[in-house]
Amino acid sequence: MSEQMRKLAGMVGTWQLSGGAKGTVRFEWMEGGFFLLQHVDLVHEGRQIKGLEVIGHERLFGAEPSEEIKSRFYDSTGNTLDYVYEPHDDGSLTIWGGEKGSPAYCRTTVGEDGDSFTASWVWPGGGYDTIGTRTDR
Repeated sequence: MSEQMRKLAGMVGTWQLSGGAKGTVRFEWMEGGFFLLQHVDLVHEGRQIKGLEVIGHERLFGAEPSEEIKSRFYDSTGNTLDYVYEPHDDGSLTIWGGEKGSPAYCRTTVGEDGDSFTASWVWPGGGYDTIGTRTDR
């Protein structure tokens, strides 16, 4: 497991979300520790969103793992969304929509207790704030 992926270890667990998105997300390590899986069951703007996100370093056949942590989210309506995860040394996280530096991103800050976070999603013409509270401790 890379040092960058280790920075995401605090996400493992089940979180109840409130605010602009309501529902539950659950993070777990895939066997081997190379990928983090996020299970999503949310309501955002009246729309039900259920899906699975696979988060980790891309590793194409015969190549070294990518430097960036990338992900793909698959939802129950057939959408796929790509992200780049940028964990910071202070424990915060930026999730970029598509590629690093995109105008669509989420900035997440974890509470001092490690059992809460605030997240602000931003994209051209919109965005929302949400709060996550850990439910499995």
